[in-house]
Amino acid sequence: MRKLVAFDSCGAPGRDPRAAATAPQAPRIVTARLIRTLAETAEAVDTAQAMVLHHDRIAFLGTLEDARDAGRVLTPAGVSPETVDLGDSVVLPGFSDPHAHPLMYGQMMRWVDCSPERAGSIPEIVALLKAAKETLPPGTPIRGYGYEQKNLAERRHPRKEELDQVADDRQVYLMNASGHGGVVNSYTLAVCGVDESTPNPPGGEFFRDAEGRLTGEVSDAACNMLTGMDGVKVGNHGPNFHLADSPDEHLAQLAAAQERFLASGVTSIGDAQVSKRELDTYLRAAEAGQLTTRISMYLLSHLLDAALEIGLHGAFGNSRLAYAGIKLYADGTLGGSTAYFPHGYADDPCRRGQLYHAPEEYAQMVRRAHAAGIQTATHAQSPTALGMVIDAVRAAQQDSPREDARHRIEHCGLPTPAQIEQIAELGIVPVNQTQHYYNWGDGLLETIGEEGARFNPLGEFVRAGVPYALSSDAPVAPPHPLAAIGTAVTRATRSGAVHGGPDLAVSAEDALAAHTIRAARALGREDDTGSLEPGKRADFTVLDADPLQVAPEAISGIGVRQTWVGGRLEWEAGT
Repeated sequence: MRKLVAFDSCGAPGRDPRAAATAPQAPRIVTARLIRTLAETAEAVDTAQAMVLHHDRIAFLGTLEDARDAGRVLTPAGVSPETVDLGDSVVLPGFSDPHAHPLMYGQMMRWVDCSPERAGSIPEIVALLKAAKETLPPGTPIRGYGYEQKNLAERRHPRKEELDQVADDRQVYLMNASGHGGVVNSYTLAVCGVDESTPNPPGGEFFRDAEGRLTGEVSDAACNMLTGMDGVKVGNHGPNFHLADSPDEHLAQLAAAQERFLASGVTSIGDAQVSKRELDTYLRAAEAGQLTTRISMYLLSHLLDAALEIGLHGAFGNSRLAYAGIKLYADGTLGGSTAYFPHGYADDPCRRGQLYHAPEEYAQMVRRAHAAGIQTATHAQSPTALGMVIDAVRAAQQDSPREDARHRIEHCGLPTPAQIEQIAELGIVPVNQTQHYYNWGDGLLETIGEEGARFNPLGEFVRAGVPYALSSDAPVAPPHPLAAIGTAVTRATRSGAVHGGPDLAVSAEDALAAHTIRAARALGREDDTGSLEPGKRADFTVLDADPLQVAPEAISGIGVRQTWVGGRLEWEAGT
């Protein structure tokens, strides 16, 4: 895989990099009870007491005495070195979240939270939406998010008639936790011209009951009706959750989302579905010096032709904003029951989910991207969809052999043991979300049968030598790396159940690496981030405790005190 081609110097965003390079700067000595480097090179230290920061990079790690000596060497004449004493805290590399949707997450933060923590039944969801209506101007659409049908008391999706109780004079849209659709009220269907005779669009569905009546549930491309003239029309290229707001609103949403990521210790993010909306917002934020995290962009696959036409070969960009590759979809989501199972779901044999592309069409897209040196990241959950990805990557490698192509499979929920061996053979990187197992693990046994117990088989990846990474998929789950790491170790679901046996769990050490250095590697940024080593960016998070020294069930409760990006304090608890 081509590494990131960086065009910036050590200057922080919004500053003149030439000034940063010439102004005398004292190094900063950071001390803590424990610094875990997560470095994988043989000559690097595993732990340290202190590190020396120079400009936006790490210059030294070791004992406090040696750090002071190193600091004096780097200190300009007449400038005093600065010491930052972090006391009894534990310092780790900043977490990388290689699969998330930051702008969408910021947008959801302004919607009504209907997640399991807020609502355990459909009447409770209706009550939350009704309360929100009282705070909105007349006619303003009411939007909620976060419900997962198997976590509701009714164990089903809400219906349009239930959302009609919220409002019959404006749009009501309740997004499923999966992000791949949700439920609308009757008013929305009517104003969008959708009735019982409306055909399903390619890549989506208007769901109907046994009598053929619309239930109000919509999935993926059927959400096109919500996005308006300025929305993204993606056809078979993925779900359409790109509801447009004004550019200024999007900037505010991105700022709010970055604050949440930083509060969880995340310093680098892979945006796994970039359209014109996201690209425009990131460029505006970069120009204004408002990128407080590092963003790697994966353009949605309907933009592949445009990317190839203008010559986007391989990764490029700077330390704050980079183009990383192309995002594709093979099938839908397990949480929303749109992942493809040709023989139907255990709890609904008539529901099969969908493939977004015919295998030949999908393989051709992967082949073209691969030949141009572009990393692909494909959403795939079911064995059928995963087989489609594996076959396409193998064919692309046979046509144009590339060492370390590092193609990714996003979610990679239910690979067979044989497929895991093939993933290892081809060097494919699964990017998993254990918070999805926490939220959906119990319901999957009912939805797809006993095979659901293997959801996110990380232990099998480890034994096969597959370098999986962890991520949040925010807003599907909040950015909370410590919760993801804890669940990878315990495999406990929201109910406290553990499915599939202990051989599917992993050690805390392995899970921590999956959210730091291996997550950075999934983004092609391991030369710059992911571990604390001399020469790398000074991206780190400051914790209350060491995740490798507490009980597994306590990992998710560890507090984040500070988050630093490029040697700069970007977030601090209580401020």
